[in-house]
Amino acid sequence: MVEALAEPTAPVGAPWVAGISLANLGMWMAFFGPLQVLLPEQVGAIVPEDKETALAWVTGIGALVATLGTPLAGALSDRTTGPLGRRRPWVLLGAVLGGIGLVVLGRQDTVTGVLVGWSFVQAALSLLNATLLAAIPDRVPVRQRGAVSGWVGIPQSAGVVIAVVLVTVVVTRVAPGYTLIGVLLIACVLPFALTAPDPPLPREARPPWREFVRGFRIPLRDHPDFGWAWLTRFLMQTGNAMFTLYLLYFLRDGIGYEDLFPGSSATDGLLLLILVYTGAVVATTVLAGVLSDRWGRRRGPVCLSGIVCAIPAFLVAAFPSWPMLIAGAVVLGVGFGIYLSVDNALVTQVLPAAEGRAKDLGIVNIASAGPQVIAPALAGPIVVHLGGYPVLYTVCGLLTLLGALLVWRIRGVA
Repeated sequence: MVEALAEPTAPVGAPWVAGISLANLGMWMAFFGPLQVLLPEQVGAIVPEDKETALAWVTGIGALVATLGTPLAGALSDRTTGPLGRRRPWVLLGAVLGGIGLVVLGRQDTVTGVLVGWSFVQAALSLLNATLLAAIPDRVPVRQRGAVSGWVGIPQSAGVVIAVVLVTVVVTRVAPGYTLIGVLLIACVLPFALTAPDPPLPREARPPWREFVRGFRIPLRDHPDFGWAWLTRFLMQTGNAMFTLYLLYFLRDGIGYEDLFPGSSATDGLLLLILVYTGAVVATTVLAGVLSDRWGRRRGPVCLSGIVCAIPAFLVAAFPSWPMLIAGAVVLGVGFGIYLSVDNALVTQVLPAAEGRAKDLGIVNIASAGPQVIAPALAGPIVVHLGGYPVLYTVCGLLTLLGALLVWRIRGVA
């Protein structure tokens, strides 16, 4: 077994964990800064009378690009040979292209321009995401993956907070906000890309190119756990994506935040919710990962996390108010903190083969990116035509709860 394909046995140290966490922070800032604030504000300024539909198109098509791009980037990474290793070239390329794309995106003044620009950024982030995902099964032993996934999961939530603060407090205009996020993306990724070990793949060990397309077909009869893990994540992430997509508009139009707090904007309320949510995530995710490693259990914590995440959706649907949103942010943060670390560790244990780790994790990532495509298609009609926000959040809770229960169909992981 060549080093690049061997199952890791030596624990990774703090510098490696810090490096990949910082790289993930840059990536998630580049994702959530536009998604939570910049894109809604940009689209709202361009077409204020039809902002919900336009935003749904922009985010939906961008997510479709990410959905298709991540497994493709992973498959290319799995076959990359050369002295820089399999992952490093794609990490560097994704960061640089993503940073440039964000700067250009901030200067668009048409919906078409925003759509194309955001799709390009999503494609670049797919290169980065595919290779960062594969780094954990490449380098981290199973007994340490819960804890490492917890540390890597923190930036996914912290990235939201930092990005929103940067584009609402530090920089308050759309174009400079995009530029700042683009520069920080490159700065955060470079240390890990330049210093992390990445053993090169010998040419003779590279998967055959003639099987490139066939490799995207996972025989679920031989790997049923992989299929159930994918479906579990898809349902839970769809519920989460639908919950957060119109949160800024819900604060403004659903509960009248700006009328409740004169002098404040809905973005202020969004920032406060994200701060509360992130605090709960940070307080639980590493602890949940460490306990999961110690107990050797993954399915139970994942199921628990889904049940906890469904509760605030039902409560907000029944009692749409600012105090309920604050309470929901705490509960959702606790549940998602458990989910981030333990589910990521679980998925790495059901991958079909070492030769295709990045590609297979890219396919799993469809269960995370795909909901960004489906969420606008489902949430938009619900909000506009099928009962509004109460029905939307009820559907979110049901999808999350179903995903939590289906995790018990996974048999090969405790």
